[in-house]
Amino acid sequence: MNSKQKILVLFPNPNPERNYKIIHTAHEFTSVCPVTGQPDFGKITLEYIAEGLCVELKSYKLYLQSFRNDGIYFEAVTNKILNDLVELMQPRYMKITSDFNMRGGISSVIEAVYQSPNFSFLSNE
Repeated sequence: MNSKQKILVLFPNPNPERNYKIIHTAHEFTSVCPVTGQPDFGKITLEYIAEGLCVELKSYKLYLQSFRNDGIYFEAVTNKILNDLVELMQPRYMKITSDFNMRGGISSVIEAVYQSPNFSFLSNE
């Protein structure tokens, strides 16, 4: 478990017998461009179908805030968040969407997806 993961608090899924989607949106995500050192601002959306565990929101907020001073590319931070959460929570399905503000005339949206090998997303729709 890395130091960022230690911030996260989990709790038991109250309805593990049902596939239901949980969506959390953090509108004030910040990190730092590793090339220019300038701040990057964006919105991070976490969507998941829990297996046994859910993430507690205050700890998730603190986890996201821990990236504030990190020099990290959009693609790397999106996949880092997904990897950290999947490792701890072992969800049935999880998607992280990072929607970064425009910089130099270009905005960026990054999506990273995980699906458990034993879970069929189509059966949930």
